[in-house]
Amino acid sequence: MSQKHLKEAFISNLNGTSLLEISVGLSLAPLCLLGRGLLLILHYLHYGKPLSSRTHSLLLDFLVLVSPLLLSCTVLSPIIFFMPAIIAAFCAGVFSKIYSQRKHETRVPFRQIVKDFQETYLDPEYIPAITVFRVYVNVLTSISILAVDFPLYPRRYAKAETYGTGVMDLGVGAFIFGNAVVCPEVRQKSYVTQPKFSNLARQFFSIWPLIFLGVGRLLSVKSIEYHEHTSEYGVHWNFFFTLAFVRLAASLLLAIFPKKYSWMVAINLAVLYQLILNTTSLKMFILHGSNGRDTRVGFLNANREGLLSLFGYLAIYMASVQVGLCLLKCRNSVKGWIEAVCFLLLTVLVLFVFLRVSQAYVDPVSRRMANLSYCIWVVAHCLTFFIYFVVTDLVLVFTKLLVKGSSVPCCWNVVKPPNTSTKRETEAVPMGREGKLSHICLISAINKNQLLFFLLANVMTGTVNILIDTMHSKTAFALCMLHSYMFFNCLIMYILHAKNIVLKFW
Repeated sequence: MSQKHLKEAFISNLNGTSLLEISVGLSLAPLCLLGRGLLLILHYLHYGKPLSSRTHSLLLDFLVLVSPLLLSCTVLSPIIFFMPAIIAAFCAGVFSKIYSQRKHETRVPFRQIVKDFQETYLDPEYIPAITVFRVYVNVLTSISILAVDFPLYPRRYAKAETYGTGVMDLGVGAFIFGNAVVCPEVRQKSYVTQPKFSNLARQFFSIWPLIFLGVGRLLSVKSIEYHEHTSEYGVHWNFFFTLAFVRLAASLLLAIFPKKYSWMVAINLAVLYQLILNTTSLKMFILHGSNGRDTRVGFLNANREGLLSLFGYLAIYMASVQVGLCLLKCRNSVKGWIEAVCFLLLTVLVLFVFLRVSQAYVDPVSRRMANLSYCIWVVAHCLTFFIYFVVTDLVLVFTKLLVKGSSVPCCWNVVKPPNTSTKRETEAVPMGREGKLSHICLISAINKNQLLFFLLANVMTGTVNILIDTMHSKTAFALCMLHSYMFFNCLIMYILHAKNIVLKFW
């Protein structure tokens, strides 16, 4: 077999991992974020000022926010179920140190701290969990697309061939989810009256970079005979095309149907698509082609996975629009967000019950078809991931109340309560916006150029695969390469952010 065919076989015919392992793995990123925030608060407690060195800030962010995730999906994957407990114990130790060492004059009874925390007002214009969710989906995807070509990346984390729940299967759906919760239709204020099809016209213009990148990827992959997993999207299709067409189709649906009913559109799409899969020969066509022998003759046969899975991804997008609308409701207090977390937890529980029923009586999860079970699984796990980040932010807000004047980038801003007149309430809640920090946050840096970060990761992944025999690399060399690759990607974003450069012109 040629090197190309060996690599294709290396990432094919896999079955994924368990739902529990993925759920446990999703908790690592929020715990890393919590650890970073607690360390910054502890630094402020000791030195009386934020971490000001940009170099130290970048190194801290990379070592705490990125490196543990890279290790957890490679050499530490055998102990993945112990990793959250280890990181949580570290966070608990740092929090305990902060609580015991806070200044004597700011100490108040713990019961009063909890009461002040519940009454704390948060900046309603910014929900950091959404930003962090989207950035981490990008970071985890960037790690996986290169790591999967090395033997130290567990095969159970790679994309499943037909049925199964691999980590990378979730990443595809999470990209759709992350785009939908911040789409123009969600961010548009309800009182703003615009022509019904204005968003559709804007989407026509905004998706051209995705089409351009999709064509660029297609031409480059075919020209250098780069290895590709044909049953993933087909011969000519790729994820850039999927993302572009889903966004366009969703804008058309949202121009026809009121956005508050997007959840109903999502359910109808997913259920109708699944009914067609089960009652017609469509499922056999997707899996085996029109002749039953995996033919790739003709455009539809060649790209059947990519084209027909659009219905499932569109259902995920529409469901995620409803999630975005729910999240952007004005909740400007900690108490309001605690209630929101409880509601989201109940929603996740219901979704997992439906997932169990769907897998048992309808069809197992299949990213290749983007069937009903896959849609439910993606939305449930993405909501779980988001809840983790909201809880992390609330813990950091609580900790910041212990150390007056401390700040954490990409965390909720504590603002002055409305109609506040008493001195007691003013002192209990640190006021002012905390976004203007003397150092730069890696999360903000990636967020500012997310599409560029994803594109850079794809280009660097191709470059590494061309220059290096990844399949036969030793563990130490593979870890070194993966860390260098991720650090380079993060460094470029960090430099662009430091110079306030946003490479977006559409």
